[in-house]
Amino acid sequence: MSNLAYSEKYTVDDYNIWEGDWELIYGDAYAMAPSPMYDHQFISGKIYRQLDESLDECPKCHAIFEIDWQISYESVVRPDSMVICYEPDEKLTKKPEIIFEVISKSTVKRDEILKFDLYQNEGVKYYILVYPEEKCAKVYQLIDFVYRKMGDFSDENFIFDLDFCKIDFDFSFIWRRK
Repeated sequence: MSNLAYSEKYTVDDYNIWEGDWELIYGDAYAMAPSPMYDHQFISGKIYRQLDESLDECPKCHAIFEIDWQISYESVVRPDSMVICYEPDEKLTKKPEIIFEVISKSTVKRDEILKFDLYQNEGVKYYILVYPEEKCAKVYQLIDFVYRKMGDFSDENFIFDLDFCKIDFDFSFIWRRK
């Protein structure tokens, strides 16, 4: 008898027939938490709103809110907010330029470790981890194929420099209640 542990791996074909909300990362299935809490959705909405309004003058780039990105046959994720700089097909299969993930207690390890590695390997230019309780966002930029931390942002602005446009993002905006 073998002492090797058995680990079930899944594909997009499996993912497409599952009920409920799931993510598939390197063939491993992750159930998404039930509907996000108010603070999570509030902050996600403010991020999307600011990205969308910042891109009004850019003919190439679009802000997207909670849509599946099919990376490969073994990975499908649903980031909180993204910016793409192309016209998407029915399914999102090309990499975004910016990904925001709003961290919750149930997803912190997945967002900080698994998705960090996945997005870095896929060449996503900016990855932002947003921590609602701390009112802090950690901005990472892909430089020479490795994420480098640009800083921790609470009340500051950061300029996301994309091929077709720049987004001057005000982090203080996402915490404001009015």
